[in-house]
Formats: sequence, structure tokens, C-alpha cells
Amino acid sequence: MKYSNVALEGLAYALPEEIVSSTDLEARLEPLYRRLRLPEGRLELMTGIRERRFWPVGALPGDHSIVSVRKLLENAQIDPREVGMLVHASVCRDYIEPATACRVHYEAGLPAECLVYDVSNACLGILNGMIQVANAIELGQVRAGIVVGTEDARPIVENTIRLLNTDESLTRDQMKLAVATLTLGSGSVAVLLTHRELGRKGSRILAAHGRAHTTGNALCRGTYQPVPGADGSITSVAPVMQTDSELLLVEGIAAAGPTFQGFLHEAGWSRADIARTICHQVGSAHRKLMLSTLDLDPARDFTTYETLGNTGSVALPITLAKAAEAGVLQAGDLAALMGIGSGVNVLMMAVEWQCRAS
Repeated sequence: MKYSNVALEGLAYALPEEIVSSTDLEARLEPLYRRLRLPEGRLELMTGIRERRFWPVGALPGDHSIVSVRKLLENAQIDPREVGMLVHASVCRDYIEPATACRVHYEAGLPAECLVYDVSNACLGILNGMIQVANAIELGQVRAGIVVGTEDARPIVENTIRLLNTDESLTRDQMKLAVATLTLGSGSVAVLLTHRELGRKGSRILAAHGRAHTTGNALCRGTYQPVPGADGSITSVAPVMQTDSELLLVEGIAAAGPTFQGFLHEAGWSRADIARTICHQVGSAHRKLMLSTLDLDPARDFTTYETLGNTGSVALPITLAKAAEAGVLQAGDLAALMGIGSGVNVLMMAVEWQCRAS
């Protein structure tokens, strides 16, 4: 996929105020750690994640997506009536139906002549939404579009802690299936793409390339399970996720190699052309292996997982926004946005950066 007319015109994000350290989580897992004789500090040691953030109890993803879109529109120098697409693309959503994008569209005051829907593809949702908007802009179907999402890690992390502490049959190997869940954090982000004639900030989407490696579709699965009450009756359902982190890492990196070669060809770049890499934020082991496998310089990479954890689909765009805020991205820099999601799917996007994002 190549683009001649797509501008990356704005980024806006929101983060929860509540900070939860890996030490805090391990303190809550004291019954499990004591039973399995696990050393304290292993979670941060294994992942490189010191802390993550959680939204308040009871908040809906759409609440924060509305905030992100409003912030985006306030900062962007564009008439909201130009927005022809709104895609809500996080794993988390308000309801089974309608699309979470519907409430966000209404509260943000976007025009009726706007395509409004949800997209879901694990940690690649936002990037997939950006591809859909970019395609529509390139085809002349819309002049501008917004991709937004909010991930809320609190419910699944809380339920995982409960399960780990109460299931006394769990072994160390079985406990490993929950480690990925304990790395999750919360956040919200909105991305504005426009036709280059509307763009005033100069950043451009140049190309994208993706590959499916779906032999790994069973390596990370999230679902809902019933929660029994004191009398044994089912009182509610709660999210749960099991991840073979080690094999998922191997399969994801195996898929990243050929995807990267296709990406370089599509963008017309060499490795040396890439000034910055912005990757999906999983943890230290994933980052180290991916960059070494693709022969990319870690000094050119920018990370947020240390303090935000893995925020799912919003991790990469939030990291891009933070890199811009930190002045890491300079005018004219060529940046590679590289996402790997469970399934396994890989999607990479080429960006020419010319100014700070909002």
C-alpha cells in the first residue's frame, strides 16, 4: 500500500491518573508467590515494566475516547465538518452493540455525513483503522478521518489476580500463561488523518505493509468466564486472557522478518533511511529480540512500556505522540511504525515526520 495524499495531522491521548507499580501487583499476589515460592521483583525483571495505569472503576472506554477526540479537534486546525470517517478501534468497547463509535461520534459533534463504526484486531486495531481511513482518503472518498480507541486493563488484571490467588492447583508453568495479562495498562488515543491539501503540520503517511501469520491464532486468547457467588450461583462474567508468551514472541518475530522486508520495498527505504522506530509496547524481551532480528539500532527506538505497560492497540500511537512531545522526532525524519498483534498479524507503516503532533 502506497499513499501520495495522506497527512498525519494530529495525535491526542489521555492517561489515567492512578499508577500501579509491578511491586504493587506482586504484593496483591502474595498468596500465589508464597505458595509457589516465587521471588519478588520477577514481574519487572522479566518484562522491564515498572508501572502501568488504570482507569477508575466503572468507567466505559467510550468515556475516555470522547475526551481524546475532543482534545484532538481542539488542537487540530480543521473544521470538524470535514471529518468523513470515525473508527473506534480498541479491544475494549462499551457494549456488544451499538458500535462504541456511535456515542463518540454524537458527543464529539461530528457531522451526519460521516462513516461511523468499530474495528477490532487485538493490538493492531488502531493501525488497521488508520489504514482504512488512509485508503478512503487516497481514493477520494473522504477528506479527513479519525481513529480512536481506549483500552481499560483494570477488569482483566483484577480478575487475573483473583484467579491466581484462589486456584491452588496452579503450577509455575500454568502461572506463566497469566504473565502477559499482568503487563497490561490503560490509555486512550485519537489520530487525525487528512488529505494533504488540508494538512498543515506536514507529516505524511507514505506506505504500509502487513502480513498474516495465523498459525499462531491460539497463542493468546481473551474471553469472558462466569464468576460464581458465595452460594455457587453465577453472579457475573469477568474477562480472562491466557497467553503463551514465549511461543507468541517466537511466532511474532518470525512473522516480522518477511513483513519488514516487504515494508522496506513498499516504502522504497533501506534500513539506513529509518531515523526512528516506534513499535508496539510489549516489554523488554520482545523489543530486544525484534530489533536484533530486524537489525535495527536500539538507539533509534523510542519506548513507553517501562511506565505505561502494554496498553494494547493504543500503545503504538501513544508512544508516537510521546516521542513527538519529547522532541525525539525531528523535521524530515523517516519513522517506521511497527505493530505485532496476537493472531498473529503484523502491520508496518512508513511516516515522514515534519513537525510536532498536537
